[in-house]
Amino acid sequence: MKVDRIEIASTRVSEGEYQAIKSITKWAKTKGYLDKVEVLSFVDNGLSIQWMVETGAKVQNLLTKGSLNHLKYQLKKTPEQHFSEIKNVIELAQKESIATNIYLEDWSNGMKNSRAYVCQYLDFIATQPIQRVLLPDTLGVLSPQETSEFLTYIRAKYPEMHIDFHAHNDYDLGVTNVLEAVKAGVNGLHLTVNGMGERAGNAPLASVVAVINDFLPEVEISVNEKALYKVSKLVETFSGFRVPVNKPVLGGNVFTQTAEIHADGGSKKNLYFNNLLPERFGRKRTYALGKTSGKANIQKNLQELGLQLNDADILKVTQRIIELGDKKEVVTKEDLPYIISDVLDSNIYEEKILIESYVLTHAKDLQPSTTISVKIDGEIIEAHAHGDGQFDAFMNALKKVYNSKKMELPVLTDYAVRIPPGSSSDALCETVITWKTSEKTFKTRGLDSDQTISALKATQKMLNII
Repeated sequence: MKVDRIEIASTRVSEGEYQAIKSITKWAKTKGYLDKVEVLSFVDNGLSIQWMVETGAKVQNLLTKGSLNHLKYQLKKTPEQHFSEIKNVIELAQKESIATNIYLEDWSNGMKNSRAYVCQYLDFIATQPIQRVLLPDTLGVLSPQETSEFLTYIRAKYPEMHIDFHAHNDYDLGVTNVLEAVKAGVNGLHLTVNGMGERAGNAPLASVVAVINDFLPEVEISVNEKALYKVSKLVETFSGFRVPVNKPVLGGNVFTQTAEIHADGGSKKNLYFNNLLPERFGRKRTYALGKTSGKANIQKNLQELGLQLNDADILKVTQRIIELGDKKEVVTKEDLPYIISDVLDSNIYEEKILIESYVLTHAKDLQPSTTISVKIDGEIIEAHAHGDGQFDAFMNALKKVYNSKKMELPVLTDYAVRIPPGSSSDALCETVITWKTSEKTFKTRGLDSDQTISALKATQKMLNII
């Protein structure tokens, strides 16, 4: 992604983090990235420094107190005591050739409630051999106006200081506050992949990169937009924290048009597109099929599949997609061939026989059973039967109905179920059944999100064909 640096762990947390940092620093050293790998450390009389020496890490981000409340009530120390201990840690780091950056924990509340202390601390920091001052909104309490005011004040008072801003997202203001921080003149930003972090997380990298590139073009950043999605999916997989489908830039649905008006406008001078084009992030725009789909959506999906339908058939397919959309949130492009074949199959016969209603039961240690009501030429006939499975019980009940009318059913010779690749548990299911009579062999298809119901639909088509 070409980010400038990474903060990867905390010192003295666990054996797992210890081994992880050793592996990463070993890799970073061979690649020339060792000075870009940073570790969160503590004012602990040199224990963190020793830990870093053992792991090979060369940059510490030292956690210190940025508000008088934290200093008084957590550490129970005076500013002078805290500054003396910090100076000692910085000197120990220098002896081990470890560079130091300084976090002012709870800096945002410090600016709200104890600004004189923050300035006293920064005056001290200005005398120390450090690289960057890291100003966090630790509890995510800043408004955009406060972010702008506080950072503009700090920037003016300490023009030579390298300042990073670290936003949290508790009020969903992380990206907005970052935008204000950049306008106020900060030098760096702390961002996380997929917005991961404490509580509601930190400002998300992908959204901030898009915002800076589009709204602050005069600000140059190194991040490669095309890598954002790939890295997001890797982190999602390894962390187990799923990205919401509607998360900007990275979410599964953000480049998916479902509404017909958007798909139609997209074909006419990009009326419904903004600057967040999916190709920027290594993605593609898709046109989902659902209740709000129309001809334009379906045409786009047909083009991708290399299929053509006449207007009358597109109308029928559209209507079926709308019906399915009431049962299933989104119909995928992969579902479309099944829907088309289902609809076109339905055109070859007139429905004189209807399976009016049914009850399918399946219980542990009890034989599956089915009760059905079938309408044949206006007459309703009911039957009940058991079987080895729900569909078998259904067919046994259907045989009773046909026997009562002295009618024969064809022989079922093959039963195939297909689900589009990459589908989830609510996927559309196509059941293709092959039937054989004394005169011919033929197939019927049924389509539904329930496998048994799709088989029943295929069977009803067979009843009308014979």
